[in-house]
Amino acid sequence: MTAVPEQTGGDMDDSRDWEEDSGDFLKMVGRQVKLWREQAKLTQPELGQRIGYGDELVSSVERGRRAPKPEFLDNADEVLGANGLLKAFKDDVERTRFPRKVRDLAKLEASAVTLGAYCDHNIQGLLQTEDYARALYQMRRPLLNEETVERYVAARMARQEIFTRWPAPILSFVQEEVTLRRPLGGRAVMRGQLERLLELGRLRNVEIQVMPTDREDHAGMGGEFLLLNPKNGPTVGRVEVLGFSRVITNRDEVRTLEAQYGIIRAQALTPRESLAFIEKVLGET
Repeated sequence: MTAVPEQTGGDMDDSRDWEEDSGDFLKMVGRQVKLWREQAKLTQPELGQRIGYGDELVSSVERGRRAPKPEFLDNADEVLGANGLLKAFKDDVERTRFPRKVRDLAKLEASAVTLGAYCDHNIQGLLQTEDYARALYQMRRPLLNEETVERYVAARMARQEIFTRWPAPILSFVQEEVTLRRPLGGRAVMRGQLERLLELGRLRNVEIQVMPTDREDHAGMGGEFLLLNPKNGPTVGRVEVLGFSRVITNRDEVRTLEAQYGIIRAQALTPRESLAFIEKVLGET
C-alpha cells in the first residue's frame, strides 16, 4: 500500500478522537497538583514561578484543560515534595496530549530532522498562535464543545515544541498569500498571527515563504501537503482533505511530493522577501 489512513471518519465524530475517559483522567491529575500546591501553601503564580511556567498554564492543568508536560510534573513533584507521586503520572498523561488522528504525526514531527509544508487555506498548524487555532476549532461544523476545543488547541500548541528542540530541525513553510489576508478569528487575532509568523521566520532554522496570488504558474494546485524526514527513517509525506488524512510512504510518490515542493518553493517569494511581505500585510491589517 502507498497510503496509510490516519482516520476513517473525518472530523465529524470528534468524541472518538481521544482516549476513553482521558478528560476525567486529566482532571484527576489536575486535582492532585492543586492539592499538593495548597498543602505547600503556594499560589498558582508562585508555583508557576518556581517550576518555570506561567500561572495560566498552572490553572489550566489544575482544571484538567491541559495535559502537563513531563517537565511540568517533574518540577512540580520536586517543588511540592510529592515524593514521586506526581511524576508517576507522566507516561499516562503523555498518551492523552494528542488526539488519535495526529498522534503518529506528532511522533514524526518530534523526530524530524527536516520538515517542509505547503498550506493553501489557513496558517499551517505548527505556525499558529493559540488564539488563531482556537478560532479555527470554534468555527468547526458540527460545533465542538468548549472543552473539546481547548483540548485540541492544547494539543496543537504542544506540537510546537519542535521550535525549541535541540539539535534544531530545519523547517520550511510555504503559505498562500490569501492565508495572510483572510482575517480568521477577527483582525486582532490575525495581527497576532502575523506577528508570530515574523517571529518564527527570523529563527535561524525556519524559513517561511509566501506564494503570491498573482502567480500564473503554480505547482501546488493539487492542495496542501507535508514532508517529514525523521531521524531514523525515510522521508514520508502527509496529505489532508476535508478532515481525511493520509501518510504517504511509497518512495516514488514521496519523490513526486519532494519535486513538487521544490518547484513550489522556487515559485514563491524568497524567505527575506516573504518576511517583508508579511510586514506589509501586518501594516495593512
